[in-house]
Amino acid sequence: MKKLIILLLLLPTAGFAADFTGVQQLVKRRVPWLQQHIVFETLNSKTDAFQLQTKQHKLVISANNPNAAAVGLNWYLRYYCHRSMSHMGDNLAPVTKLPELETPVTVQCQAIYRHALNYCTYNYTMSFYTWADWEHELDWMALNGVNMMLVANGTEVVWQNVMKRMGFSAKEIEGFITGPAFNAWWLMGNIEGWGGPMPQSQIDSRKVLVQKMLARMKLLGIEPVMPAFFGMVPKSLAAKTKAHIILQGTWGAFPRPDILDPTDTAFARIAGIFYDETRKAYGKDIRFFSGDPFHEGGVTEGVDLAKAGVGVLKVMQQYFPGAIWVLQGWQNNPKQQLISEVDKSSLLVQELFGENTQNWQDRNGYEGTPFIWCTVTNFGERPGLNGKLQRFADEVYRANQNNYMKGVGIMPEGINNNPVVYELLLELAWHKEKLDVSKWLKDYTAARYGKSNPHIDSAWQLLLQTVYGNPGYQEGPPENILCARPALEIKSVSRWGNLKKGYDTAVFVKAVTHFYKAAPAFTGSETYKTDLINFARQVLANRADKVFAEFVNDYHAKDLTSFKLSSGKFLQLCDLENDLLNAHAYFRLPTYQKQAVNAGNTKLEKTNNLLNLMMLTTYWGGHNEKEDNLHEYAYKEWAGLMKSFYRERWAIYFAHLEGNLTGKPTTLPDWFYWERSWVEKHPGIAVDSYPSRINETLKSILR
Repeated sequence: MKKLIILLLLLPTAGFAADFTGVQQLVKRRVPWLQQHIVFETLNSKTDAFQLQTKQHKLVISANNPNAAAVGLNWYLRYYCHRSMSHMGDNLAPVTKLPELETPVTVQCQAIYRHALNYCTYNYTMSFYTWADWEHELDWMALNGVNMMLVANGTEVVWQNVMKRMGFSAKEIEGFITGPAFNAWWLMGNIEGWGGPMPQSQIDSRKVLVQKMLARMKLLGIEPVMPAFFGMVPKSLAAKTKAHIILQGTWGAFPRPDILDPTDTAFARIAGIFYDETRKAYGKDIRFFSGDPFHEGGVTEGVDLAKAGVGVLKVMQQYFPGAIWVLQGWQNNPKQQLISEVDKSSLLVQELFGENTQNWQDRNGYEGTPFIWCTVTNFGERPGLNGKLQRFADEVYRANQNNYMKGVGIMPEGINNNPVVYELLLELAWHKEKLDVSKWLKDYTAARYGKSNPHIDSAWQLLLQTVYGNPGYQEGPPENILCARPALEIKSVSRWGNLKKGYDTAVFVKAVTHFYKAAPAFTGSETYKTDLINFARQVLANRADKVFAEFVNDYHAKDLTSFKLSSGKFLQLCDLENDLLNAHAYFRLPTYQKQAVNAGNTKLEKTNNLLNLMMLTTYWGGHNEKEDNLHEYAYKEWAGLMKSFYRERWAIYFAHLEGNLTGKPTTLPDWFYWERSWVEKHPGIAVDSYPSRINETLKSILR
């Protein structure tokens, strides 16, 4: 009997049948026209793989798990039906005659892990996601093969209960937990309390939302990556304990939470409470935990980093046996000492900024640690076309030759942009040979817009040479000077951004012109319209650099007549872009204001949600004008905002400069206070007209 039991344990795949319930539900939600024509079967494979074949006029998708099955579904939709899903529009209209595959198509995954999301994504994009938004997001994740995803919302209830058990007052707890648009930097140990207090009703509803997310993720084969306890504690703890607290100073204008030394005996006790509360709220079925001590300049003096790393992982695995600690490969993190004595098989490092860095190579696989190759691509969800597509393909292929490479990941600070980037990178996990992106783009665009078109093919080849092949170091896309805080000398819109367009802008205009020529063939396509507006928006942003230089020269030359003309042209660009963006709800301020308000369950929640949104997208935060380095970090080119915020600032500035030229000097407002006052004066949802003159606007832009 014992021998029989052992034999059965050694043969788990013999009777194994994958549960495809989640993928079947996905089909019903997104492509119901395919529901009666598709069958899912179990594929016996040690690595993730799928097979597509038509049998008796039905598509049979065989896969070893539901996640691979979802990728198989997406493969069929993209490469055979010319259908796709994205963050900038879906193209999932019914296909009249389904393509049949007489010969089996088998694809095997080259990556163990396919990770998604950055802490920042949860605020720059997802602060006010409802369940409907998350359903769309998780379906997209599954179709693109994501099998591990950061879950950074819902930790408020965990910390609230931890602090209650430690004897903190309600006021102290309120002062620690941030508002809904700022929890990313709280969880990374940068800030506390900003944008709060978060109402209890919101803390409770966010917990319920995460529970629904985790249940759906399980059905789709996506494992959660949850926040770890790495030592971050409220600043108020220092006065309550004799434990070794390392004061962390400030992060820009913000006092940072402190770090409890992981080698101190108090660490295991508090970490234990944290993980116990995590289990109570979200269950025991969690394998990955994310957390980076000393993120972006934290103080490490007096800490034995090697022993600290061991201490963090030890408690984590005590409460979640077999847990893997996920760390960001960002700047000099994870510090070499921190991971020097930790069991490397229990770590996973994200090569965070792969479009610009090769830390995995410089550090020999992070000193022999499993890692995944990732791209950030976007910072602050600042708008702009950006993504080094062929570099992604080349570097993923090259890194895959390293024994410690275990997968890929998308780590955008904001994901509502450049869908080609995220879809390409995740698909690279399923290609064994190096990918030629110029050829891949033809299938991508056919799926994005529903059919092939020579004008679109020509346009995208030029896009690959320009905005999607931009060389050199860049933190996110080149910026739009129309959105900059007014001055005569401007090097960037945001503190860490760059105005430089590292490509031939004339060639880019040719690309957009080619794309516009395809318009008659795509009159009903939402994805085409969205991209056309976005491409034309970039043309205006590029043009603004030249007009800026014109009015600066005119002002220094004291040529009042020319200055009036050039500054007027600059304001006209603001107006033109506002009209362009008004042509689609995706690019309108009221769309996101309504999302923030609708995500609230009470009047208090709705009001604070809206305030959080407006703060984040303008001045970001902080009341110290000497540390005002985050303004415009998350600027948005939205209709309504272009007109009432950016244009208004420039109009005030031009009036001031004109006064100087005419001998009638004026005093400029302090932009630091002007921006905060503007937010206070705009507490409601913006009201704007939505003109239907997009063709006239586009002709004016592409003249």
